[in-house]
Amino acid sequence: MSEVGSGLVHGAVSIVNAISIGRGAALGIDLETIAVVELLEGTREVRAMTDSPTDDTKLATNAAEEVLKKYHERANYGAKVTIQSEIPIGKGLKSSSAAANAVVLGTLCALNKKASDQEIVEMGVTAAKRAGVTITGAYDDASACYFGGAVATDNREMSLLKRTRIEEDLSVIIYVPEDTTYTRDFEVERIRPFGSSVESALELALKGEYWRAMTLNGLIHSSVLSISTKPVVEAMTHGALGCGLSGTGPAIAAVAFPENTKEIADSWSSLVGDVIVTKVNNDSARCI
Repeated sequence: MSEVGSGLVHGAVSIVNAISIGRGAALGIDLETIAVVELLEGTREVRAMTDSPTDDTKLATNAAEEVLKKYHERANYGAKVTIQSEIPIGKGLKSSSAAANAVVLGTLCALNKKASDQEIVEMGVTAAKRAGVTITGAYDDASACYFGGAVATDNREMSLLKRTRIEEDLSVIIYVPEDTTYTRDFEVERIRPFGSSVESALELALKGEYWRAMTLNGLIHSSVLSISTKPVVEAMTHGALGCGLSGTGPAIAAVAFPENTKEIADSWSSLVGDVIVTKVNNDSARCI
C-alpha cells in the first residue's frame, strides 16, 4: 500500500541578495514546480527523480526525509519523489527553494499531516542547508516561492520582515544566459565590502520601493561578479520598472507593465541565451 501527495510551488527572482548582510528580499514569479511524493512501506529508502538530467537529487531526498523525521515516520516509510519544473536550474531563479518547498508539501499531503506555513518553509530551508545548495539558508527565496508576492526576510532568524501582494498586473521578463552558476560556489568574501550598499537596497525594499531595490542590488552584484550590465541598461531604457541580477546569476530579471514587455524582450533578442516572459505570482504554495 502507498499514499501519494503532490505539492505545487512557484519560482522567484531576487530583489535584494542576502549573502552579504543576512537579510534579503525576493519576488514570486509564475513558473511552476510540482513534486509528487509516493510513500513506500517496507523500506526506508528515499529516492528522487527530476525532469533535468543535470539536477542533483540530494535536496529532494533531504526534504522528504525532514518531514518523515519530524512526524516520526522515518522508520515506517521510504519515499519516491518525482519533480517536474518550469524553472531553469542553476540560473538564480530559485529552483532549489521551489523544489524543497514542493517536496515538503507533497510529503505532508501523502502523510495527511498539517504544518504551519512557517514550519513548511523552515523544513525546506533545513533540507537546502543539508544539501549544501545555499549559503544563507535562502529563507527570502523560499518565502517568495511559498507565499508569492514580494517578501523581505531576516535569513539568520528565519523571520518574515515584510510581505506585499503585488496588486498591479506586472510582467517579469527574464534573460537566461547559457552559463550555469551555483550559489554554493560563490566566494562570499567578494561581496562583503559592499554590504552597506546592499543594506541601502534592503531599506528601499522595506519601504516598498521594490523595483528601485532590485535595480540597485542587481548593479552591485553584477559589478562584483563581473557580469555585464548591458541587459539591465537595455531593459530600463525600454521601460522596465526595475531590473537586476537574480541571485548570483547568471539570469537577469526585469519587472514591467504589460505594454512594455515586448519592447524589453526584443531589446534582449541579440543576446546569447533564452528570454522567458512570465508574470508576478501572488499565489501561495498548495497541495494539488
